[in-house]
Amino acid sequence: MATYYDLVIIGAGPGGYTAAIKGASFGMKVAVVDENKLGGICINRGCIPTKALLHASNIFSMMQHGDEFGVSTDFISFDFAKMQDYKKRSVRRYRGEIQKLFDKNNITFIKGKATIRREKTIEVVGENGKEYLRAKNIIIATGAKPIMPNIPGINLPGVINSDRLLAVPTWNYDRIVIMGGGVIGVEFATIFQALCSKVTIVEKGPHLLGPMDEEVSEALKEQLVKKGITVYCNAMVEEIQREEGLVCTVRHLLTDETTQIKTNQVVVAVGRTPYTEGLLGEDMSLQMEHGRPVVNADFETSEPGIYAIGDVSAKTQLAHVAMAQATYVIENLAGKPHTIRLEAVPNGMFVSLPIVPSCIYTEPEIATVGLTEAKAGELGMKVRCGVYDMGENGKSIIAREEHGFIRLIFEAYSNTIVGAQMMCPRATDMIGEMATAIANGLTAEQLSLAMRAHPTYSEGIAAAIEDAMRQNEK
Repeated sequence: MATYYDLVIIGAGPGGYTAAIKGASFGMKVAVVDENKLGGICINRGCIPTKALLHASNIFSMMQHGDEFGVSTDFISFDFAKMQDYKKRSVRRYRGEIQKLFDKNNITFIKGKATIRREKTIEVVGENGKEYLRAKNIIIATGAKPIMPNIPGINLPGVINSDRLLAVPTWNYDRIVIMGGGVIGVEFATIFQALCSKVTIVEKGPHLLGPMDEEVSEALKEQLVKKGITVYCNAMVEEIQREEGLVCTVRHLLTDETTQIKTNQVVVAVGRTPYTEGLLGEDMSLQMEHGRPVVNADFETSEPGIYAIGDVSAKTQLAHVAMAQATYVIENLAGKPHTIRLEAVPNGMFVSLPIVPSCIYTEPEIATVGLTEAKAGELGMKVRCGVYDMGENGKSIIAREEHGFIRLIFEAYSNTIVGAQMMCPRATDMIGEMATAIANGLTAEQLSLAMRAHPTYSEGIAAAIEDAMRQNEK
């Protein structure tokens, strides 16, 4: 006998739990099914634990330079096991807050493996055996899993993916090779460099951070190298061998030369692929493309009443994208007006602007939203850029964090903001203002009306706006 729900969500990550809480707030009877703990990869093995370790390692790094601020100590060290314990406590606290919302909204959480059968029946195999659920609507939010490339030595001890790295309790990272120079790779490089590891990043593409603005990625590379991190772009690890530790053979793709790198650990961070294993029963099929369920503009799959959101279907794999898509789907199902947008078309413009912020928690932080100058040019848009060097910012001088910049992109005729790239302290906090501005089609003049406190990093935004407006006067 199947238990009936208005909504069954498969996956308890940010997309899944957001959909559940939002759906329950509209009076839906909701169940969430996940093989693992509430919170999904993001809370348990991704965003939250990574940022916790970034915070802890940054404190250690800052203490090493405390004498510059008149703060000194005889001995500074770190305990990696205690850092991991701090990380776990942060994760448990965050997961507990989600559980409170589930309890408050009477959301059923079932731990088990979910398989979709015909007629919107979900078979769940879990701790209590097998049970069946029926649903008016189903949301697939199963996320993604790390890609492990098929190269010799990939299964050797000491070769781990990003999920496993965050769970290791003991220190064995004096030397570390990171395969992949995307967001995950550079954030891990930041953590372990701060903890005095000898870090090497090997990136197959021509620059770090993949599709990110090239000027931003080159500026980041410069900072990483300055800190002692070795960066190989246009290169790939083609073999891993065990010889008194591990030895990576790195092939340089432009010259075909090879380099041998000795290391304690190899971290594989070459990307993630949609997780759909066991999702569909033999009596059920969905249109798939490159391993992803195909969805329409409303995130509905080829089967009416079944939706897919987040990393399992989205090209942009970000937790806040999954949460935004979840909100959109639930508001649609409930017949409510939409409270969130993923794109905006400002008045008088013909280009749809992406308003999803991308944030990278390196040192310094990187955050972008909207169009880059190069992308605007590809779209035939004439733009004006306002740039500010954060070395001149008062707060940056006080904190001795004087490297970085803020660049704002404005459409040349209307002065409407269409993009922002920031590389500076607190960039990930400040980018929200720029996303709001793009979503509402604000102009440089309108943005300049807002008073920004002194001394703050956000004064750099005002200075970049002024720089763009000065160009308009010429």
